[in-house]
Parts: sequence; structure tokens; C-alpha cells
Amino acid sequence: MSALFTPLALRSLTLDNRIIIAPMCQYSATDGRASDWHLIHLGNLALSGAGLLILEATAVEPAGRISPGDLGIWDEETEGVLADVIARVRAWSPMPLGVQLAHAGRKASSAVPWKGGAQLSIEDGGWTTVSASDVPFNPKDRAPLALDAAGLDRVRAAFGAAAARAARAGFDMVEVHAAHGYLLHQFLSPLSNQRTDDYGGSLENRMRFPLEVFDVVRAAFPDDKPVVVRISASDWVEGGWDVEQSVAFVNALKARGLDAIHVSSGGLHLDQKIPLSAGYQVPFAERIKAETGVPTIAVGLITEPAFAEELLVAGKADAIGIARGALYDPRWPWHAAAALGASVHAAPQYLRCQPSGLRQLFK
Repeated sequence: MSALFTPLALRSLTLDNRIIIAPMCQYSATDGRASDWHLIHLGNLALSGAGLLILEATAVEPAGRISPGDLGIWDEETEGVLADVIARVRAWSPMPLGVQLAHAGRKASSAVPWKGGAQLSIEDGGWTTVSASDVPFNPKDRAPLALDAAGLDRVRAAFGAAAARAARAGFDMVEVHAAHGYLLHQFLSPLSNQRTDDYGGSLENRMRFPLEVFDVVRAAFPDDKPVVVRISASDWVEGGWDVEQSVAFVNALKARGLDAIHVSSGGLHLDQKIPLSAGYQVPFAERIKAETGVPTIAVGLITEPAFAEELLVAGKADAIGIARGALYDPRWPWHAAAALGASVHAAPQYLRCQPSGLRQLFK
């Protein structure tokens, strides 16, 4: 049997296979509210046959949005609209659904990518950003406000409230976003965290706030459902966050009830030098899995089914995250199953498209 198409259990949630559609921002919400685009986009991907679909970075407060078009789950209205979209997707697909809870920190208040992605001025609809320290991501940006005690309390509580809203909306899992240079990553990395209080300096101190956020999310989400964290295992900058610190962080999360770790990299600093190649982030996932024992999701230019299978057979990861590849080919899991001699769930409306030579492809 194909390793990619064996089930994966995370608490009470069992995935049919180990293909996970990773979060991909769509920048198509209105004041945090999901739109018809989300219904179309998620409905399409929910018919892909993957084991799990994780929604895009979903802001826990308005100031935590990357752009004005970001999805949110910070009040009854954003929760209700998102819950309605999820219910409509679920009416046609049995695929488990997760949501990534996020705060962009100093990388917030940006234009959508197709309008340049630069920081928006206050006059053009931007807002004041926050971070671990008053160090901007880009020297041209406005400096963020360093979160004080009240700010830390507010953001921490917002993550907990968002997790409770995600549970009410019917999500099967939540993922805490601590990667790609966003707020929790900003606390972890010494390049962005220059605090001198209990939340800065030593590795223990820099991990403190992200661990506190995890604790409130875990407490607010049903105990039988999994909570996952996404990290950048390296800043790809000398003196920054690295895989050794990542291992320590994952071990600390494990002690608090972490169910899986989603291993990415980069996004924190403009000086990053990333050697792109197929599976370039897999060595991080492999090391973290080996040294922590936590189920690990590998991502990063894993585009061929045979390569994904090879990584799982070799024990380098427990699941494979597909993102841009799923946008390019929303039936990637179908094609992977065909290539690996496996079967995959398909909606009955699509059963007639099964190629004559692949009669066992669809369940």
C-alpha cells in the first residue's frame, strides 16, 4: 500500500491519506468576512481527495491582518459568515477542514500582492502594526509598536477567543501560525525580538509568548480535536532562528499537547538566502521529527507523487503539505493516487470521469 495513502490519526481525527492542502492566503475577504470567492475556492479544493484542507491565515484581530483583504475570525459576524461557508462546503464534501489562526504583527497593513504588497500608509487604509520590538520588517516601513503587557494580554486572549470560534464554526483542527515572519515568529527570532523583559533575550524568554498563545488555543479548542503549529525552522540568516532552536520549541510544545508540527522556513528578514530546490525544507522536518517524535508535515517544492511517497517511506515526515501545487492542479491527489496505485474519495457527480484503465481509482 502507498504510504501517501495510508490513514493518519491525530486525536479523534483520522485523515484518509497524508496529503494536506496547506494554507494559502486569498486576500479576498471584506472586513474579515469570507466572500463568495472563499466558497468557490474552498469548495473546489474540498473535492480534491486530499486528507485535510487547512484554510488560509485567519486573523484573530483586525490589526493582525496582512492586508485589508485578509480573512478574520475575531467577532460574531466574521465567525458567522465563515461558519456558513464551511457548512456549505461540508454539504458536498466529507473532507476534514482546519483553520490557521494568525497575527501578522509588523508584516500587517500591507497591500494585496497583486497591488505590490508594500506597507499601506495610514491615509491609504493602513494601520499601526505591533511586534515583539519596534523593529520594522523593511527599513522603509513604519516602526511597529512593541507590545506592552496589556497588548500581550489582548493578543493572547484574541487567539483563545478565535480558537473557541473555530470550534463553534465546526473546524476539525486549528493550526497556530508561528512561521513566515509573522507575529509569533517575530517573538521567536533574535533578529526581530530585541526585548529586555521576560519575553526577550534567552531562547526560553523568546519562546514564552508563543507558548502562552499555544496554551490558550489548546485550552479553548475541544480536547478531542488536534492543535497543530506551523513554524519557520530557519530564518536563513546568520544569527537568526534556526533548526536547533526549532527542536527546542517543538519539544516545549509537545509537553503542552502539540499534535503535529508543520515545518516551513523563512519570511522573517529581507536578507534571507534560500537555496530553492525540490524538498529544500524537508531536512528541517526530518530532523525535528527524529529529535522530538512529533508527527511532522513537510512542505516545499514537493510536486511529484513519487517524491512525496519516497519521503514518507524514508520516515522523513508523516504527511506532505501541498499549496501552490494544489492551486495549479486541484486534482493533484487524484493524479497521485493514479500514479501510486491507490484510491481516493471522489464526489459521485465526478465518478464518470474515471479513466477506463483506472477502475479502482475512486472510492
